[in-house]
Amino acid sequence: MSSIVYFTDFRASYQESLTAKLGRLVKTAGISDVIGKRDLTAVKLHFGEKGNTAFIRPVFVSTVIDAVKECGGKPFLTDTNTLYAGTRSDTVNHLETAIKNGFAYAVVDAPLVIADGLRGLSDVAVKATGNHFDTVYIGTDIHHADVLISLAHFKGHELSGFGGALKNIGMGCASRRGKLAMHSTVSPKVIRKKCVGCGECIAHCPATAISLTDDKKAIIDENTCIGCGECIVVCAAEAVQIRWNQSVPVFLEGMMEYAWGVIREKKGKVLYVNFINNISPMCDCIAHNDVPIVPDIGMVASLDPVALDQASVDLVNREAACPGSCLTSNTGPGEDKFKGLYPQVEWELQLAYAEKLGMGTRDYTLEILKTKGIKD
Repeated sequence: MSSIVYFTDFRASYQESLTAKLGRLVKTAGISDVIGKRDLTAVKLHFGEKGNTAFIRPVFVSTVIDAVKECGGKPFLTDTNTLYAGTRSDTVNHLETAIKNGFAYAVVDAPLVIADGLRGLSDVAVKATGNHFDTVYIGTDIHHADVLISLAHFKGHELSGFGGALKNIGMGCASRRGKLAMHSTVSPKVIRKKCVGCGECIAHCPATAISLTDDKKAIIDENTCIGCGECIVVCAAEAVQIRWNQSVPVFLEGMMEYAWGVIREKKGKVLYVNFINNISPMCDCIAHNDVPIVPDIGMVASLDPVALDQASVDLVNREAACPGSCLTSNTGPGEDKFKGLYPQVEWELQLAYAEKLGMGTRDYTLEILKTKGIKD
């Protein structure tokens, strides 16, 4: 049986603004069915790394907050601290970054709560099902919330091919040790011929697992490496690369087990919204964002995260690539843009495994919400 995914584009009119359309989208998708009076409602999103500008606009988030309050819920914006060293690796810096990126209370009308505590150590152990984890570790305040609303910026991702609702809750709701467990198979390697000995990877490694050899080549201590992947991102010479053979499939399945651990005890109390705009090639964890790979598409919402992410992929792939983007292959309408970005990542694995775990279905029906005041 297919799931319903509700879609609206970015057209607007005198009769209906984009924020009004977003409000109508979440109401049509069933926000009133998942939120009861006085429900503590975790609105999970990514506040964006300092220097990144592709994250969801705070004015859109404020619209969702208004919808939560109309249902009688008590919303708070939330995320967990990062494994890598950046501007969101502890609560103090995380909150400063969120506020500077526009998510202040005065703007969004909701408090900000970093769900796994000051240094990412506050979590709840949840029994897991699947091939890789017996227990998953979820940020305390997300686990104890009555309701979860996932607001995900849909974009490319260097490890998972794309990042959407499933990654937003799987990786995004895990505490530090949960993130470490998921990344433990992703130990990068250094291509010596490419390494220029600049030391950027050393400066950014949170585990101090990288050093330079006598001939000024980086080397990674696999016993110390925590698999955060930051060295891969910061290496301008592209000398640090993932071991693609087994690490990424295991990583994707583990992330889905974490996502299932987040929502399994919240049946009927979760809503998912993807914003398919500013579709950058890499995660919002990067301190910059490149030219979008395709034009802005729209917003989608569903009670089924698997269907939502599948629909989001399909909507992106039906478009032609933006001129001047980093895409050099799979640029035409109908071609797989995420395989064009990351040809060695089998992004389908995460959706297939999530479906196998019982999180939803890849079979969906797209219900289109047209803009009021605009005729076909």
